Amino acid sequence: MTERVDFDGPVILGAGLAGLTAALAAGKALVLSPTPLATGCSSAWAQGGMAAALASDDTPALHAADTIAAGAGLCDPKAVALLTTEGPQAVRDLAALGAPFDRKAGGDFVLSLEAAHAKARVARVGGDGAGAAIMAAVVAAVRATPTIEVRENARARRLLQDKTGRVVGVLAQIGDALVEIRSHSVILATGGIGGLYAVTTTPKEVRGEGLGLAALAGATIADPEFVQFHPTAIDLSAYGGRDPAPLATEALRGEGSILRNTDGRAFMADYHLAKELAPRDVVARAIHAERAAGRGAFLDATTAVGGHFPHEFPAVFEACQSAGVDPRREMIPVTPAVHYHMGGVATDFDGRASLPGLYAAGECASTGVQGANRLASNSLLEAAVFGARAGRAAAAEGLQGGEPVSLEPLPDLPDATLQGLRKAMSRDAGVIRDEAGLARLLAQIDALEPAYGPCPPLVAARLIVDAALARQESRGGHYRSDFPATAQPARTFVTLENADTAVRYAAE
Repeated sequence: MTERVDFDGPVILGAGLAGLTAALAAGKALVLSPTPLATGCSSAWAQGGMAAALASDDTPALHAADTIAAGAGLCDPKAVALLTTEGPQAVRDLAALGAPFDRKAGGDFVLSLEAAHAKARVARVGGDGAGAAIMAAVVAAVRATPTIEVRENARARRLLQDKTGRVVGVLAQIGDALVEIRSHSVILATGGIGGLYAVTTTPKEVRGEGLGLAALAGATIADPEFVQFHPTAIDLSAYGGRDPAPLATEALRGEGSILRNTDGRAFMADYHLAKELAPRDVVARAIHAERAAGRGAFLDATTAVGGHFPHEFPAVFEACQSAGVDPRREMIPVTPAVHYHMGGVATDFDGRASLPGLYAAGECASTGVQGANRLASNSLLEAAVFGARAGRAAAAEGLQGGEPVSLEPLPDLPDATLQGLRKAMSRDAGVIRDEAGLARLLAQIDALEPAYGPCPPLVAARLIVDAALARQESRGGHYRSDFPATAQPARTFVTLENADTAVRYAAE
């Protein structure tokens, strides 16, 4: 028999930076985490840091201009202005919680330059340890707040809705038990979709479940076709592989590291005037092209970083060393890998989704900030800024809904089937796409649905593929080899019912 719990506050699905920031802002919250805190979330793995206008020669307007330029015409300027204006205080607030950002002797933040930023504005920790350090501070603050409850090893199996469609709670699996949790609001903070792809830098457990849960409940989804591929995942395929793939942070190129092919030739000048500091989608396609042509791709940090590697970039150094690569003296083999999802549950600036009682924050949400291509190190910033806004708004939600119309858990996708889907997604919905590959992938999803039913990861995959087929142009993270021109300056807003037509509305 399903246990029932009534909670007087937001229930938050996910315990990355967005989810825990929302909990702290709400003051009272119940956080459901599928893994122990600070594990299994992309926030803890972030290397570069948090981008914000913290220097005297920088401004939120300059940060906004860089964000909009990287977003390839699909950013919401109002959302970007909010992010960049509130960003510096969000960084300072995390520092006040104990996040040990690198500081200069006088106390100013050490700021790194990353791709497509006009200024050095990325606050970092220990070179490449920002995510883990920030999460450690936020986890400590959450554990010290008696009005925030945390349930670990807890997975959402369905959003509960009354007959009007209002979200009234969540059906959760906590350990081996199903628990009906009733609340006046639910915040999705479940992360992205990296685990739907065979090569990803995110935890493989993060596989679009929040996106799928929201879509199955009838929520509007925005821009699902826009998937960002980090150009420089460390390619350990020749060393036994790694799932997920470790990351060679963007900051390495900011420090002057060079991308070379097998012959040692620096190739980025062939693809973009900004060379190694071109936008991520450009660099990812360049590396993909070099590898596809049999020339290979490597990141040469031997001069730019060299002997400073163990101290300046310890996470990258350790990952390389574990495979027998010494980045102080050898080039690092690299490959594009899924790193971030610009799409997600469509929300307003306070995290409200299209369904009453439902909120979303962080990577699983789409606020309009990221556009078609996320600017480097804006992800942790978005999680902090919009996570706090969602937490405050959800806590103020006073309406109670009616009885849930269903308490049936949604089905799971067996692991063997999931692994096959991951390979197909990387093959046909990857760095470069075309109609033939996307149609083949959609047929594979069509064949799986009758056997496995409405599995949230399968639904998330369908949304990505349907929208990628419908967008007959190339823009940002979405590149169609059969439609290489940029032609449709509009965002995608879609529900699961009309996913095959991918209804579009002009960006405001």
